[in-house]
Amino acid sequence: MALHRVNTDNYQQQLDQKVDRLRADFAPFTDLEPEVFPSPPSHYRLRAEFKMWQEGGRVDYAMYKQGEYKKPFVIDEFTVGSRRINALMPPLLEAINQSEILRKRLFCTEFLTTLSGDALITLIYHKPLDEVWEQEARALQASLGVPILGRSRKQKLVLERDYVIEQLEIDGRTYQYKQVEGSFTQPNGDICRAMIHWARSCCDDNSGDLLELYCGNGNFTIPLAEKFRKVLATEISKVSVNAAQENIAANGVENLDIVRLSSEEFTQAIDKVRPFRRLKDFDLDSYDFSTVLVDPPRAGLDADTCAMVARYPRILYISCNPETQLENLKALSKTHKVARFAIFDQFPYTDHTESGVLLVKK
Repeated sequence: MALHRVNTDNYQQQLDQKVDRLRADFAPFTDLEPEVFPSPPSHYRLRAEFKMWQEGGRVDYAMYKQGEYKKPFVIDEFTVGSRRINALMPPLLEAINQSEILRKRLFCTEFLTTLSGDALITLIYHKPLDEVWEQEARALQASLGVPILGRSRKQKLVLERDYVIEQLEIDGRTYQYKQVEGSFTQPNGDICRAMIHWARSCCDDNSGDLLELYCGNGNFTIPLAEKFRKVLATEISKVSVNAAQENIAANGVENLDIVRLSSEEFTQAIDKVRPFRRLKDFDLDSYDFSTVLVDPPRAGLDADTCAMVARYPRILYISCNPETQLENLKALSKTHKVARFAIFDQFPYTDHTESGVLLVKK
């Protein structure tokens, strides 16, 4: 099935197959029926990247099959993409083809949009961007009414801003997020909202403090903060930490601190293996961590981090790779049992699925 054009009639069938597969995969750890969160069947993806196919003095959006990078599929629609992306694609392409300056050596276009309607377009080139390009790009920006960002080797030219502002309504409250171009954000906005709602519901009967590893821009951290006395979150990316600090202020959260550390470094700090200057203003002994939230990269938790989180009464583990989550569960199930199990269809019509488990101490 071409990912730019999908048959929505098959959506429920493909979701059922994923659920059946994951139910069987998780059977050694739980017999709970999974809580399933479906995606909208179309227009669910808030980010998109297109290669730009240059031929005969014209440029078109193109996609490639994996491993076949010399055989482009020229596309004129992207039904998995947000409606905002689809609305911007035709006028952007027309404007680029009318300007040799904008078209020449353009090899990639990226769209970043939000559920609340904000958008940012990044044009990426195999040439330096000069004042002439900037003048043309500013005219394009004005005609589209959308910020344009230019990139080339060792060059980033921001004409207005390099971020979008998302607004998510969750449990009767609207949360605001600054999402910076090039940094990680959840690609499926409806599933992101569902994951946050589910995570909050897992903490309704909780007390004590929250520790979060891999917090990104505060996507989960900020809505969860009101469920706890204090929250300490860690993230290694400087861009994400800076965005998270702005998001904390924008949402008026006062019981949350973020420190720039990797999960491995935090494990060393909490074990007092070595001190970190970035923690000099934090008294780790003052926290009473009752819950730890992890949403790690695809590699899952390393052995030391896995052992560290196993100390806490409750582990909320959201995973973009159920295979590595299952590997971690082999260790975590020695001390914890699965109290809740969720499946999030982040990427419909693909083999990819995200999963969540709430683990409680045995």
